[in-house]
Amino acid sequence: MFITPAFAQGAPAAGGGTDMLIQLAPFLLIFVVMYFLILRPQQKRAKAHQELVSSLRRGDVVVTAGGLVGKVSRVVDEQEVELQIADNVRVRQLRAHITSVRSKGEPAKDETPA
Repeated sequence: MFITPAFAQGAPAAGGGTDMLIQLAPFLLIFVVMYFLILRPQQKRAKAHQELVSSLRRGDVVVTAGGLVGKVSRVVDEQEVELQIADNVRVRQLRAHITSVRSKGEPAKDETPA
C-alpha cells in the first residue's frame, strides 16, 4: 500500500550530466552578465585613471578626491605631486588621489625672452 523511500526517490536519469549543466546554466549566465556590466567597465575606468595620473605635468589644474582644486607646481616622484591651492600654499598629494584634470597646462619654458 505504501511506497518505500527507496522507490520514492526514483532512479537517476540516463543523461545525468546534462541535468547538472542545466542547473549550472543560470549561475554561468549571471557570471557572464556581471563580467560585462561590472568588471569590464571597472577595468576600463581603472586603466583610464592610470593613464590620466601618469600623464600629469606641471601647470595642470587638477581636482583631488577630497575636493581640492589646485595647479600642479611640481612633480615630486612617481607617486606624489605638489599642488598649489592658493598663493604661497602648496600641498603634497598622492597621484592616486587625483580624480580629474580640469585643464592641461603648457609646459614651462626654460629659456627667457631676449
